[in-house]
Amino acid sequence: MSGHSKWATIKHKKGALDAKRGKIFTRLIKEISIAAKNGGGDPDSNPRLRTAITAAKAENMPADNIKRAIQRGTGELPGAVYEEFMLEGYGPGGVAVLLDINTDNRNRTVSEIRHVFGKNGGNMAEAGAVSWMFHKKGDIIVPKSAAKEDDLMNIVLETGGEDLNDDGENWEILTEPSAYEGVLEAVKKAGIEPASAGVSMIPQNYIKLEGPAANTMIRLMEALEEHDDVQNVHSNFDIDQKLLEEVAG
Repeated sequence: MSGHSKWATIKHKKGALDAKRGKIFTRLIKEISIAAKNGGGDPDSNPRLRTAITAAKAENMPADNIKRAIQRGTGELPGAVYEEFMLEGYGPGGVAVLLDINTDNRNRTVSEIRHVFGKNGGNMAEAGAVSWMFHKKGDIIVPKSAAKEDDLMNIVLETGGEDLNDDGENWEILTEPSAYEGVLEAVKKAGIEPASAGVSMIPQNYIKLEGPAANTMIRLMEALEEHDDVQNVHSNFDIDQKLLEEVAG
């Protein structure tokens, strides 16, 4: 039972943390620009860019915005130059926290994130302190109400997925990053709408939090995700589903 997939589902239901479309677009534009900078502006030969464009279209981002973000990434248009890196830290109870950062000012962002950790019951850690606890995986979360286990298992087996986990109210499909697009496409073609989907850092194990520690962890997650330079937050906490809904609600 992973706090990771529960948290992703709660965010999806609420439109949490990214309720303002401007913030969603800002994050997507950064991701498109960095993907184009690192792998070129052709989505057919750049899987990361292709995934970012798909996510942008799902949020109804205008095609012109997408085009300009690609052109800024490839240098065809002037604009901010974003740097991509990870920051690591700890939450209550020794929970590991891993952040994907996209910023045009590294020193400012590191200082601000350090402050967010300190203000919300956590602390920054040195590079490598917690990243070894995570593996990059395609992660597709499907509400149990949307699909039967046998149907999803057939998709996983036929499309090169890695695993199908029972995660309480959801099914969680894990894939190698290279297989993610194919598995997600097969899920959608079967008429199944995921609660969330993306390539994420999945922890090897989880730490159960209860009471005040659980409340503090949710506040830390929310504060980190509210920061404009934080693209994604990964953590190995687990919290009871009902408590999570109450705290995050």
